Amino acid sequence: MEKHKRYEALTKERYQDIYRLAYWLCKDHHLAQDLAQDTFLKAWRFFDNLNDPNAAKPWLITILRRENARRFDKKQYDFVDIDECVIQAKTYPGSDHDMAQDWLQKQMMILEPKYREPLVLKLVVGFNHNEIAQVLELNHNTVATRLFRARNQIIAQRESD
Repeated sequence: MEKHKRYEALTKERYQDIYRLAYWLCKDHHLAQDLAQDTFLKAWRFFDNLNDPNAAKPWLITILRRENARRFDKKQYDFVDIDECVIQAKTYPGSDHDMAQDWLQKQMMILEPKYREPLVLKLVVGFNHNEIAQVLELNHNTVATRLFRARNQIIAQRESD
């Protein structure tokens, strides 16, 4: 029963972080819920492997990243005749903050994955350099360099706009 209580505590403590990152990755509420649930189901299966409670958040993020990657392995693309599609312009609520958030997110998605992943973990999840290094299996200096380069690329894009 002790395992159940520790797992429930972990789920309550970390669900919102995992869901927030899942949503950022897929931009779909229902898919983000599925990814978060899959992450916690996988975590339950391997919960005995978690020896250090302080490593729970990076461990869950790693599981989420793998579950997200797995959905692309399974993806079957449907082809549609372009004449059947209706293209609509995205509307914004009008706030400058919303437009700035949208712009930043688009710029982050343009970055190469090796720069985007540490930046997402820093800005969306709130990880520090050491936690990012642990999740991405990189050394601390590599993480710092990639974050620096990612920010510089976004700043350069903002100046060119």
